[in-house]
Amino acid sequence: MTAKTHYEVVVVGGGAAGLSGALALSRARRAVLVIDEGRPRNAPAAGVHVYLGREGTPPAELLAIGRREVTAYGGEVVTGTVTTAERTEDGFRVVLDDGSAVTADRLLVTTGLVDELPDVAGLKERWGRDVLHCPYCHGWEVRDQAIGILATGPLAVHQALLWRQWSKSVTVFTAEPVEDGGRLAARDITVVQGRVAGLEVTDDHLTGVRLASGEVFPCDAVTTAPRLTARADILISLGLETTEQEMDGHVIGSYVAADPTGATAIPGVWVAGNVARLTEQVIGSAAAGVMAGAAINGDLIAEETRLAVENRRAAEETPDDRA
Repeated sequence: MTAKTHYEVVVVGGGAAGLSGALALSRARRAVLVIDEGRPRNAPAAGVHVYLGREGTPPAELLAIGRREVTAYGGEVVTGTVTTAERTEDGFRVVLDDGSAVTADRLLVTTGLVDELPDVAGLKERWGRDVLHCPYCHGWEVRDQAIGILATGPLAVHQALLWRQWSKSVTVFTAEPVEDGGRLAARDITVVQGRVAGLEVTDDHLTGVRLASGEVFPCDAVTTAPRLTARADILISLGLETTEQEMDGHVIGSYVAADPTGATAIPGVWVAGNVARLTEQVIGSAAAGVMAGAAINGDLIAEETRLAVENRRAAEETPDDRA
């Protein structure tokens, strides 16, 4: 684990949000520990996109750079899984799966989210490669290719119209009739009604979508909208609850509510990244981490100043025994 047992700030989660928060705090000369499982959500992706200055950087490379930057300023990064966190009289106690524990004055939780994918054969195995969800993250890479939309709910029309920006060949696969199909027809988007049974793969490349009827439709990429569920077990153990997030009146997942700086309803606990904002991209998560790190440092300064004032007043009120 680590030689130290107490830190001013423990960051749970070492993705873009966690490392950015740790970087801000380390540069503020705080004692910071980042605990990360080493299983980033975007690991299957070839590169991080729409990240100014880091366009196309492989996710693992971006995180390695971030770890080096944090440790260069004295922060610590360890691999581990946090099982629980609890309040103590002086702050928080964080317990890992190996039985070790550390204490902290403040917590920054950046544990991200889980993509709950539809039950379609082959979908999970190709997730982040040619099974996609975000056109801003992956649209350019599949531009002008045959794109299939696996409809999972009422937002299928929104998805299809969005992906139509990157390709003229877009097909919606749906088990139920599509509402407002006129808009799809106006954009030359094909609708295929039938239950999707699985994906066709040749030489490790997606080649088509297979219906339960056995019919196969050629596709170079498939996109779907999974339910987005915040990884909030640690926060729930502290007493926080998740909130449902809606888009166009439809629930897309659950997140942990916080103010603009990432401060939660529990004093001393901040969140940043996808655990607090489900649709945030990597660059936005990094920015949120910096914001939370600065807010935590400001909160610690306020407490240190309060204690300093109290100590000075106490000293001034105490007679000098040497007189």
